[in-house]
Amino acid sequence: MAPAPRPDDGSPLPASGLHGDVLDAVGAEIVSGAVPEGSVLRIDRLDERFGVSRSVVREAVRVLSSMGLVETRRRVGVLVRPRAAWHVFDPRVIRWRLDGPGREEQLLSLGELRRGFEPVAAGLAAERASREQCARMAAAVMEMQVQAKAQDLEAYLAADQVFHRAMLEASGNEMLAALAGVVDEVLAGRTHHDLMPARPNPEAIRLHSEVAQAIGAGDAAAAHAAMTAIIDEASAAVRSAAEPDA
Repeated sequence: MAPAPRPDDGSPLPASGLHGDVLDAVGAEIVSGAVPEGSVLRIDRLDERFGVSRSVVREAVRVLSSMGLVETRRRVGVLVRPRAAWHVFDPRVIRWRLDGPGREEQLLSLGELRRGFEPVAAGLAAERASREQCARMAAAVMEMQVQAKAQDLEAYLAADQVFHRAMLEASGNEMLAALAGVVDEVLAGRTHHDLMPARPNPEAIRLHSEVAQAIGAGDAAAAHAAMTAIIDEASAAVRSAAEPDA
């Protein structure tokens, strides 16, 4: 699984325990369409289904409500809301959508989103990154190289996530840094759904190195260009993996 979002980056804390199990099950059913818009969820039936207390179900419903997936109406119950109301940047919503149908389309949509903010963040990082942040990015690239050779995709994923989180934080923009959880889930989705090659593309690693070097050199244009190339390479890989003969 992807590393849990940290409480200091603006991402929601991960659910755990019984209410987390209920949350994951019901949330995944809603975003997949198995429980469609307008459906009414009854708390008494959910506690029977999952074999948990009503307070556990209520806590799960509270979180789903905070994510825009449901709303509670008097004399009606818990109503599933339309897709337009969902908080689509919530890392858990992204994870559930990637676990369901339309995974490739969701990844490509997220790639378009990333293209809109990560190159900008890389350019800002070239102007604002600290030595420590530059060192973290360089170390992450080295770790990616090591784990690619070892063909350890989970360890490679962890290093890749460290790189992108460090880059976003180095932008010096708290709004951009808060999107690290989104990028974490995109990267994890490719790995956990077999949309990554067994041995990561050396070109992708080279581009990460170029971003780190450009940021360290204070070259905003080069950092922007290399980050754009990273996202384009990832999107092309998703398209290739999704082809029937791939």
